[in-house]
Amino acid sequence: MTTPRDPALAPSEVFGIDALRIAETMLSPAGAAALAELQRTLDSAVRPLVNEAWETATMPPGIIGALAPLGLMAPDGMRPEEADSTLFSGLRNFVLARTDVSVATVYNAQSGLFRSTVRLGGSDEQIARWDPAIRDFSLTGAFALTEPEHGSDIAGGLATTATRTGDEWRISGRKRWIGGAGAADALAVFARSAEDGEVKCFMVPRDAAGVSLETITGKVSLRPMQNAEITLSDVRVPESARLQRIDSWRDVARIMGRLRSDVAWIAAGLQSGALDAAVRYVREREQFGRPLAGFQLIQEKLARMAGNVTASLAFVTRLSQLQDAGTFTDENSSLAKMWVALRARETAALGREIVGGNGILLEHDVARFFADAEAVYSYEGTHEVTSLIVGRGLTGVSAFT
Repeated sequence: MTTPRDPALAPSEVFGIDALRIAETMLSPAGAAALAELQRTLDSAVRPLVNEAWETATMPPGIIGALAPLGLMAPDGMRPEEADSTLFSGLRNFVLARTDVSVATVYNAQSGLFRSTVRLGGSDEQIARWDPAIRDFSLTGAFALTEPEHGSDIAGGLATTATRTGDEWRISGRKRWIGGAGAADALAVFARSAEDGEVKCFMVPRDAAGVSLETITGKVSLRPMQNAEITLSDVRVPESARLQRIDSWRDVARIMGRLRSDVAWIAAGLQSGALDAAVRYVREREQFGRPLAGFQLIQEKLARMAGNVTASLAFVTRLSQLQDAGTFTDENSSLAKMWVALRARETAALGREIVGGNGILLEHDVARFFADAEAVYSYEGTHEVTSLIVGRGLTGVSAFT
């Protein structure tokens, strides 16, 4: 039997098994310190809660309660350009998802979906008023675009309407799969104007008259993340609540294109967490008188997982560099989301195989990553839709029907 030795590809505290040391070279000392503090908080205050949260399909308030004070949208000592970069927010999502995908998703619902909608869609005055409160979680929000009958076809099928009367808008319709809506102060609601037929976005107080929410139950993926179906019945908001730079679907697509990189980073972090969990398990678990780590078929699966993690990390890092330089396209973000989410499915499934029957138990972690890979595969652009965006970029011919 081969004498065990210390692994050459041991996981780092913050980024896990990063075979080519991609992640650790991307940050300033202040950025690296911020993510190291995040990891310590995840280990001490969040990780002990996630299995029960998954079992009970609840999001403990202690999770955001532990993360919000870290100020991760504008960490102390970081240059604003780095703190606001897609690269830093991506690495933050990666670290969060290594612990739990629901935790990464609920944090990104605030820092990515909601904040980006305000920052890209709001006027200068609206951004100055709302963004500081979003950063410190004194104003929490949810991104309300998807509808019960319209997901992938939402661009042409958006059915929620907004009718203007003087300086007031009346909004009616339904939204579905809205993450974090139940705990939000405001809902960024997308609706079609009855006047010009174009898509607008409104900051609607969650407790406004005419707003009702119902939590979606029975999920087998992202169970702690609370998704809601929202009904809006003649909800009245002032013109000042309309985000002034969202006047068409083109404006919405601009926001969505930027947000796909967030999901690609989460898909990469999911894979890293699954790999870490699988390696821990096989080094401890013995079968046939020796550790599982010493079996050839196990090592082949681990090597494939490590390859997927490394390729995915390289993919999303380069995407964020292009995005921060202002030279990326919708095809870039769609390709990344499509490919990395597809690899996440494979990587999580390999981890589940490696852990065997125990792979369906929460205590070994891979079960959460395995189930959550299915949600990541579909949200913020399904595999089919992102593939068609890439295909259109390759051929110049649209295959959308």
